[in-house]
Amino acid sequence: MKDSRIAQSGLVLLGCGKMGSAMLAGWLAKGLPASSVWVVDPNPSDWLTSTGVHLSGSLPAAPAVVLVAVKPQMMADALPTLKAMGNGTTVFVSVAAGITIATFESILGAQTPIVRAMPNTPAAISRGITAIVGNSVVEAAALDEAEALLSAVGEVVRLETESQIDAVTGVSGSGPAYVFHMIETLAAAGAAQGLPADLSMQLAKATVAGAGALAQSAQEDPTQLRINVTSPNGTTQAALEVLMDEETGFPALLARAVKAATDRSRELANG
Repeated sequence: MKDSRIAQSGLVLLGCGKMGSAMLAGWLAKGLPASSVWVVDPNPSDWLTSTGVHLSGSLPAAPAVVLVAVKPQMMADALPTLKAMGNGTTVFVSVAAGITIATFESILGAQTPIVRAMPNTPAAISRGITAIVGNSVVEAAALDEAEALLSAVGEVVRLETESQIDAVTGVSGSGPAYVFHMIETLAAAGAAQGLPADLSMQLAKATVAGAGALAQSAQEDPTQLRINVTSPNGTTQAALEVLMDEETGFPALLARAVKAATDRSRELANG
């Protein structure tokens, strides 16, 4: 990243909240010079001020990338200020939820290279996963640039069509909240069986975090990992008979939950 087109032509970060800060920290750690970054944020944090990036003054006329990380409700005010950079070589990468590529094209111009991305909150600790898709103007090299930038906060996958973003939202975008709620309910269930609440929460957090790490690192798939810890007629099997019930267990519950999130994502995108 030190000698990349981004380092040479500059990067503009529009918005530097939790997600923007996490990405910026990752870029700087990977060698992107602070002098190559311009941040547009009305309330810069003390940390941001200490990084050495540009926080005032004029922006480069044609930066390599503009990464849009403002909240969706602020988009209408923020994006038109960058209209002069549209229809050129500058690649716009958006991590703003619910804002379609068509919306960007209507503001910046139809010939603007635009990459839409859907990250998730574990990006704050560089353990996120982000799905990306570009419009018809985006070249392969531009997608590679976007992937390199977003890989600073975790894994990156590429989608075939923008319509898949809604399902990604339902699985990984909203998914961390499902896991947090599982931790809550698992801890509450342990407390209901007689454990002190704080101990049960500690057990639940460590169990979910450890199982996730094992699923990431193991060669076996999650199905085989589940089988490995399920002794015939044992305690785990007793629990799984409840959780794997086709009508009342995880299969039906998570299918409804992911569908609800996906449907809502479509509704928000369609206004």
